[in-house]
Amino acid sequence: MEQNKLSAKDILLFAGIFILALAAGFLARYALHTETLIPAIFILAVFLISLYTNGWMPGVIAALAGTLAVNFVFTFPYYNFNFTIPENFFSALIMLTISIATSMLTTRVVRQEKLRAESDLEKMRANLLRAISHDLRTPLTTIYGSCMAAAENYDLLSKKQHLKLLDEIREDAEWLTGMVENLLSVTRIDAEGVELIKTPTVLDELIDSAVIRFHKRFPEQTVMLELPDDFVIIPMDAMLIQQVLNNLLENAVQHAKGMRQLKLKVFVLGNRAIFEVSDDGCGIPGELMEHLFDGYLPRHNVPADGLKSSMGIGLSVCSAIVRAHGGDISAQNRKEGGCIFRFSLPMEEQFEK
Repeated sequence: MEQNKLSAKDILLFAGIFILALAAGFLARYALHTETLIPAIFILAVFLISLYTNGWMPGVIAALAGTLAVNFVFTFPYYNFNFTIPENFFSALIMLTISIATSMLTTRVVRQEKLRAESDLEKMRANLLRAISHDLRTPLTTIYGSCMAAAENYDLLSKKQHLKLLDEIREDAEWLTGMVENLLSVTRIDAEGVELIKTPTVLDELIDSAVIRFHKRFPEQTVMLELPDDFVIIPMDAMLIQQVLNNLLENAVQHAKGMRQLKLKVFVLGNRAIFEVSDDGCGIPGELMEHLFDGYLPRHNVPADGLKSSMGIGLSVCSAIVRAHGGDISAQNRKEGGCIFRFSLPMEEQFEK
């Protein structure tokens, strides 16, 4: 959001805090019979307005309005401007200084948070590329080997053997397609600082689309659903959040050995929607938790059964997408076995300073 542009939220905060300051000033005059607290009340109001609004403009306007209010309403002779009184001049100077200093400080904090987020994203991308450079070799080698075997031994192989080779090629091609989709998702969420375009999305429609897409790849895997009874709308980039859900569901199928039950649960907690994907499989080894969402898992943890090691890549993409939406994501092992992945999304737009 631009620093010199007032939003509806800024105007409401400004009006609300300033009206409370006026009310507190009249209370001090008529109930407490003192006017010495009134400048401090408006100084506090200016500080709060500068702290919780965007940019420097609301704070400066609040400082000027506070100065006029103290001078015109709460200084004798009442309802007359008198700028010759030293106390009024010093109050105005203090309010203006506080508004500028607070706005500069909060703006600096927001910028530092943005730089930290960009640094984390660059780290994630570096880890992602490092993991991809290794993980792409396995399916490409398998596809090449299967094609060569089918071509060089065409007359020697039975129809069943040919179909097996073609099935291996299909599986590896599907895995590569999923990898490309994840890479495109990472590119979309931070293309030269372009913000996500969030649209109000009906939760039930999002879940239906994600499950249908999941079942196209894993038709025999049942997904238990537990959704809110109420009609829920969440602002999001629906395509990216669907990618998160599919990554988490597919991750459970591919890596949760011994899994018998896969569950997707969504509920509303306060002003956030909580998504949970849980399974009753083997759980996550403790040494993997530290690197679970940074795009790079130690190479010695690649499955020995030949399963592609896409877990770290897919989860890093999930983390990047959720964080770009203003949410958070975590994972933990369940006491009864298996693990649960949980991420949250804000139910309303978040305003940046």
